[in-house]
Amino acid sequence: VGSYSAPVIEFLEEWGLESLEENAHSSTPCTKVFVNGVWMGVHRDPANLVKTIKKLRRKDDISPEVSVVRDIRERELRLYTDAGRVCRPLFIVENQQLALQKKHIKWLNQGFRDDDGEEFKWEQLVKTGIIELLDAEEEETVMISMTPEDLENSRLQSAGINPHENDGDFDPAARLKAGINAHTWTHCEIHP
Repeated sequence: VGSYSAPVIEFLEEWGLESLEENAHSSTPCTKVFVNGVWMGVHRDPANLVKTIKKLRRKDDISPEVSVVRDIRERELRLYTDAGRVCRPLFIVENQQLALQKKHIKWLNQGFRDDDGEEFKWEQLVKTGIIELLDAEEEETVMISMTPEDLENSRLQSAGINPHENDGDFDPAARLKAGINAHTWTHCEIHP
């Protein structure tokens, strides 16, 4: 894992990164922006910046290996592009639904898309925003559902329905389920 930091730095400069010198004595609260541990400057709208960077990463406009970590308490935004970070794939969840659909599975099995005949492999899942690669530090800032069933339970709970109402007897060998609170998941594990 690793990619060039220059495209990320160029993007930051275009999107309102302010220099350290200009804001040395500013009373306006700013978020410090770091790229690979180097303080590049400050930004006044970090929430929008993070949202935009993640959107660009999911569209493959910036490398999918770029890690985005926003520390709200410390008012820091840390971006990592350097090699040596272990990243793992996770399904992306939007509006409590997996971005992965049956058509994507079909295309993977075929090796190509139905609509245009384009090749469709693992790389296309990453480049089209179905799967996201997260390193350990970014993983600390997201909510990961263990199974698609947990996503369904959260949707039901949001609608005021108790998903465990008809579960029957307690089975000590059964997998422990998420608590009774509805969650806002951002990602889902990839495993059977």
